[in-house]
Amino acid sequence: MQVYTPPLRDMRFVLHELHGSEELSTLKGLEELSPDLIDAVLEEAGKFVTEVLAPLNQSGDLEGCTYENGVVRTPKGFKEAYTAFREGGWNGIACDPKYGGQGLPASVNKLVEEMLCSGNLAFGICPGLTHGAYQALKAYASDELKDRFLPKMVDGVWSGSMCLTEPQCGTDLGLVRTKAEPQADGSYKITGNKIFISAGEQDMTENIVHLVLARLPDAPKGIKGISLFLVPKFLPKEDGSVGPRNGVLCTGIEHKMGIHGSSTCQMSFDEATGWLVGEPHKGMRAMFAMMNSERLSVGTQGLGLGEAAYQSAVAYAKERLQGRALSGAKHPDKPADPIIVHPDVRRTLMTMRAYNEGCRALAGWVARALDLMERAEDPEERKRAEDFTALMTPIVKALFTDLGFEATSMGMQVYGGHGYIRDHGMEQYVRDARIAMIYEGTNGVQALDLVGRKLPAHMGRYLRSFFHPVLNYMDAKLDDENLGPLITPLSKAFGALQLATAHIAEKGLKDPEEAGAAATEYLRLFGLVALGYMWVRMAEVAYEKRVSNPNDAAFYDAKIVTARFFMEKLLPDVAALWGSIKAGKGAMMALDEAMF
Repeated sequence: MQVYTPPLRDMRFVLHELHGSEELSTLKGLEELSPDLIDAVLEEAGKFVTEVLAPLNQSGDLEGCTYENGVVRTPKGFKEAYTAFREGGWNGIACDPKYGGQGLPASVNKLVEEMLCSGNLAFGICPGLTHGAYQALKAYASDELKDRFLPKMVDGVWSGSMCLTEPQCGTDLGLVRTKAEPQADGSYKITGNKIFISAGEQDMTENIVHLVLARLPDAPKGIKGISLFLVPKFLPKEDGSVGPRNGVLCTGIEHKMGIHGSSTCQMSFDEATGWLVGEPHKGMRAMFAMMNSERLSVGTQGLGLGEAAYQSAVAYAKERLQGRALSGAKHPDKPADPIIVHPDVRRTLMTMRAYNEGCRALAGWVARALDLMERAEDPEERKRAEDFTALMTPIVKALFTDLGFEATSMGMQVYGGHGYIRDHGMEQYVRDARIAMIYEGTNGVQALDLVGRKLPAHMGRYLRSFFHPVLNYMDAKLDDENLGPLITPLSKAFGALQLATAHIAEKGLKDPEEAGAAATEYLRLFGLVALGYMWVRMAEVAYEKRVSNPNDAAFYDAKIVTARFFMEKLLPDVAALWGSIKAGKGAMMALDEAMF
């Protein structure tokens, strides 16, 4: 049985105590936001997830989506759950009130998103994609398109999808062949085929707004010739209701290893009517508004699955009786002790916990930057937030999904033989988490983005958005009685990150393949240092709060213990990563293709 209770106390700790939610009310449009309001939203979201969505997670996985004659049906209960989700206003909580949204900050929305991913990832993909499409349209569509489509998408009665991949191209979108022919009325006829389109067809919404990459007749070759088009499943009437069917058809769905409750569609566009979003041949700029949003959301999927796996593993470890504690029976009245008494099980659970809570804290930092990027009055503050978000996006996507998969795999290990059978649901988490490492750009691609684009951008300006606050913090806290023992390993790890960064910058200028060979290890090194920084800051808050809030001392003590565990057991891994990066590409890249 899958076990999940939204970790509201941990979420409040990150939002209020670590990142200071009171500062959100100083931002434009958030003047009425208060901690009490935030807590009420999170509590209600938690209730919805546990009472409505989580009970459908395993059944949805077993049933999956079905396809027949262009129609996709979601698992039993999903359609009704989506109606309740939409009517509850959850689809638009972080959307502009101008279009019917509630205008809540990303800092709150990302926590709600985490709950959705923990409780029922397959369900959460559809509204998640809609929000990404909303962001792209809000940033780049004409006012006419925004007024026509965004209110329906914010309400949730219409959903959104992202149509990039084609049979001959995945990451290399310069190979896109879908065509767009201009029409006299200003619209375009879109013709081509797309694959791997999540929620490209489903029965939960009355219309689907596809954002489609295609080429105009005069398009330059490669990535510089891509334009973005809005192509609805049904053409809207003047009154906003759905009209005739557009030339859009789902021709099949993929049979995946996981996330069965969400359809992954093959889509055919046959002279479908669409409208240009943004400028001609500048579609990637507009699409990246959605892609980057989705990459952060996929990182949240890794966190959500890791949290669900952790809770389930803890519950199982407390109940499963096997063997006796090495120091003697802890429960002599029982035939055996629960497996949580065994050191290896506790180490496994602590590792899962340290990764999950570290990722949640880092996600909160990035979400705060998203809020500043959108709402801060000071242009320089917005620019710093934009730099930080750009730098951290590939790290969040890749690191969180890597660690999420590792956490679900560790959860399966805790279950032993019961982990890889369906009854307990742990194997579903593993299957679902493994997919998140691939879509929205494989984690290897994220690493190449970090090393090839983000590091050298603007002469290293993006890096300063992370390096400077960490350096300043370590200098300020080095002599702190409580934090000194945690600052020392963080300082060593940060030193390794600095050396690795300089090494890759130097090698990359001479031999790009040298930098590329180190990219994946460098991203993990960077991510672990970021988690270490978060854990030291969490420990600082815990030391302060345990004195002023003695009734909650056990909660803060647990934070301090977990911080020590991470810094002593997990952060030293960066030394090995730096050693591997320093060793260079070596035999790996020396092999001729014929060797494989």
